[in-house]
Amino acid sequence: MADPANDPLTKAAHAASTELDDDNLQRSISGRLLFFYVLGDVLGSGIYVLIGAVAAAVGGAFWLAFLAGVTVATLTGLAYAELVTKHPQAAGAALYVSKAFGRPFLTFIITICMLSATFAAAGSLATGFSSYFAQVWELPPPLLIAVIFVASLAVVNFIGITESVVANMVMTFVEVAGLAVVVLIGIVYVSRGDADFSVLLEFDTDGSPVFAVVAGVALAFFAMTGFENAANVAEETVDPSRNFPRALIGGMVGAGIIYVIVAMTAALTVPIDTLAESDAALLEVIKADIIPVPVGIMTTVFAIVAMVAITNTTLVALVTQSRILYGMAREDVVPGVFARVHAARRSPWVALVFSALVVTTLLVVGHTLDAAGIGGSDGVVERLATVTVVFTLFIYGLVIVAAFVLRRDERPADTFRAPTSLLVVGVVGNAGLLVYVVVDDPTSLLWCAGLLALGLLLYVAERAAGRRGETRPPPGADRRAGEVQR
Repeated sequence: MADPANDPLTKAAHAASTELDDDNLQRSISGRLLFFYVLGDVLGSGIYVLIGAVAAAVGGAFWLAFLAGVTVATLTGLAYAELVTKHPQAAGAALYVSKAFGRPFLTFIITICMLSATFAAAGSLATGFSSYFAQVWELPPPLLIAVIFVASLAVVNFIGITESVVANMVMTFVEVAGLAVVVLIGIVYVSRGDADFSVLLEFDTDGSPVFAVVAGVALAFFAMTGFENAANVAEETVDPSRNFPRALIGGMVGAGIIYVIVAMTAALTVPIDTLAESDAALLEVIKADIIPVPVGIMTTVFAIVAMVAITNTTLVALVTQSRILYGMAREDVVPGVFARVHAARRSPWVALVFSALVVTTLLVVGHTLDAAGIGGSDGVVERLATVTVVFTLFIYGLVIVAAFVLRRDERPADTFRAPTSLLVVGVVGNAGLLVYVVVDDPTSLLWCAGLLALGLLLYVAERAAGRRGETRPPPGADRRAGEVQR
């Protein structure tokens, strides 16, 4: 059997995860820098967008959902840590699945799942952005704001990857500052002696509290994604076998602690019903008027901070989408048009436009279904977040299985090895949550099927009409020299 690492789909995933013209990657990321990279990736905007939905599912004890979510995600992180130290290359899940199973089509499915998860996540986040925007200016329709938001980020991405990365770094500081304000409010509230800690053990459910927490975890898990992006910088990490496991697990645990504290603060300072009914739940903590700053000013400032946080995560999603499509096109997996790079800006502009159109379509369909009263009680944010979680849980579960399978290979002396028992718990946790999400919301499978069908359609289109045997020149080279006639 041919080396699975050399099949086109794995090479496509590898190309998608790196810069457009990076042939040689320098190991310059220290363990400390990697820790903050992971922390910044996980501390995304999920908690800004979904904390109200999680509170509605669980009740005052919804912080347990975030604790359980970070636990399952951290167990998955152990598998990533083991695989990265054995295979310190970019490409992440697609590479590990390819090496473990040697099935190009399975590698393709994983890659499409990754792409689809980012499409759904961007749609959910864009809707969350419009909710916070309404706190500043209520007039524009939410759908219009969400579409303009996606289009604007596509333009930023088009301008260049360097500008996108710089913007990402600045916005990370802003989003962490927003969470720090929420934690400060909690500290002030507790120090006054006003906190009723019994609310932290309340479950607003007619059924089992366990199922209530599981329902909350299914949504809270959305906030814990992002750590897997660290695998894409494995080739640039100094001493990855030593630094990667510590930085990855440490960053995830740090983010989880912050999430739990923020959730507790929200539960203590704001009535759970208010959180559950709000489209911008963390803003309700600001409106509680606990710190001596005018509420009107704080509300506007925090809404802007939340929008910056959401912008940060959505920008990363759009970068990922375009690079996955670009890499797959370079390897003749999807139509070659997605590999087109703008002559001046060096950005994969066709892939960017396509990604923005897909996310916009998800937004339009979701808002149309809501307006027609079709698709259940969940709004666009929760619905697309659920789709993201379905894809993510499938990918994470398969990565853990791949870690077990690849233990058949010879293990280098300095390779990190995750405790087997914890990996077993991790794969069971991912599988259990996946089953629950699908059973609880079977319509999520229709959305997943639609996104997968889109990926398969691109694959079939390339097989039917793509150029065979073409060798595309590297970006920046004279394309005419590498042109192959049909």
